[in-house]
Amino acid sequence: MTYDIILAGVGGQGVLSLATIIARAAMLDGLEVRQSEVHGMSQRGGAVQAHMRISDKPITSDLIPVGGADMILSMEPVEALRYLSFLKPEGILVAAAEPVVNIGNYPDLEGIHAAIRKLPRNRFVHAEQLAREAGNLRASNMVLVGAAYRELPVSEKALAESVHETFAKKDPRLVDINMKALKLGEEAE
Repeated sequence: MTYDIILAGVGGQGVLSLATIIARAAMLDGLEVRQSEVHGMSQRGGAVQAHMRISDKPITSDLIPVGGADMILSMEPVEALRYLSFLKPEGILVAAAEPVVNIGNYPDLEGIHAAIRKLPRNRFVHAEQLAREAGNLRASNMVLVGAAYRELPVSEKALAESVHETFAKKDPRLVDINMKALKLGEEAE
């Protein structure tokens, strides 16, 4: 089994946190993980993308070929569409509905949403709204992990342990907030 994910967003959204949670969960389940360096601008608002490969056998490359991704997991709708050429025909796109309007000629949001909804397999989540409900707007990335969870090759136990390991040292309250964000994302319609 190999499961390939393109992670996308813009600088400041927490793409690296999202990747850390998933990668740690996969490793806790005994899987191999390779991740490319994050490509793009690290400053707030710059496009960011990374490749993550999860497998039950050794992985020789950390890059996903065009047409090879099982999932695009995007924190921003335009960034989700930017990487569609990487998605397998049977792959799924999981994306936040909220835009980061970081350019003057940002495309029509309704058109972007319509393009995502046309994909055979998509989960479109109002991540910011659910993160606020969980108790912290910065938990939007965990809402997206929750929305993607059923497709990911990781166990619920490993995912919960990964969240705990990531946030308990920072502030124990963040564990509960992020666990709630995961659950809200998983339950989102």
